[in-house]
Amino acid sequence: MDKFVKGSVFSALAVALAFTAMPAEVSAQNRGAENRSERQQTRQNNRSNRQETRQSNRGNRQQARSQNRGNRQEARGQTRGDRQETRRNNSNNRQEARSERRGNTRQAQTNRRSTQQVNTTQRRTANRAVETRRTQTRSNRQYANRGEQLRDRRVQNNTTAYRQGRRDGARQERRGDRADNRQIRRSAYRDGRRDGRRDNYRNGRNYSRDYARWDRKRWRQNNRYNWYNYRRSNRSIYRLGRYYSPYRNYRYSRISVGYFLDSLFYSSRYYINDPWRYRLPEVYGPYRWVRYYDDAILVNTYTGETVDVIYDFFW
Repeated sequence: MDKFVKGSVFSALAVALAFTAMPAEVSAQNRGAENRSERQQTRQNNRSNRQETRQSNRGNRQQARSQNRGNRQEARGQTRGDRQETRRNNSNNRQEARSERRGNTRQAQTNRRSTQQVNTTQRRTANRAVETRRTQTRSNRQYANRGEQLRDRRVQNNTTAYRQGRRDGARQERRGDRADNRQIRRSAYRDGRRDGRRDNYRNGRNYSRDYARWDRKRWRQNNRYNWYNYRRSNRSIYRLGRYYSPYRNYRYSRISVGYFLDSLFYSSRYYINDPWRYRLPEVYGPYRWVRYYDDAILVNTYTGETVDVIYDFFW
């Protein structure tokens, strides 16, 4: 019985506790549901607020952008208008300046022409007056001094004939003197050449005993003395200017090997002192490179004999 009583008591207590615990749990569940709904509502409100804020910010930014674009476009249009206006003003100013210069030029030309016409008219008038006075003076002199004019004409004719005779005589005399001088120079030149050749031959007839004969072919086969190709790239070196002959009336004649030159043609003023500069071989003994017009000639200075010739070497 004790156990039964105790069991019933405990069961009654458990039932009572169960009945008392059920409203607390229900109330706790209700409060949790209310909190959840509040939190969800708060979240939704926050989301809606954030969306509204974003949309308002986007709208503000778009409005600001559109406003800035409009301001920029307006500024660009204003700047373009100012530039166009400035260009129009500049073009108008240039056109006005051009027209003003043209007008000034035309006015100056008109003034010069009018001045020239006035001066020409004045000169013509003055010349006509002078010519009229001269004509009157001549006519007066002609009528007043016919006898004197006839005498003057006779004297003038005689003087002219005398002067012409003197001129003709002087011309003939000069021509004769020239012919005589030319003949004298020719004979002296020939005699000098003959005497020079004889003396040179006599003085240098034994030169071959001491010096070898010049070889005209061997040096041309050596590339060191290829003056023709060297002259192509150094043409200024071979331009020596005008050649002055030692004789006044002497003209160029083509000289070949074995020809005897007069001593004046191979004097020191015609020496080529630096043959290597023109790619010519060095000389020895009695031989000398000399310039003869545009030719380079190797001369035996003992005899005057031409040993080697290069035609059209200079230019």
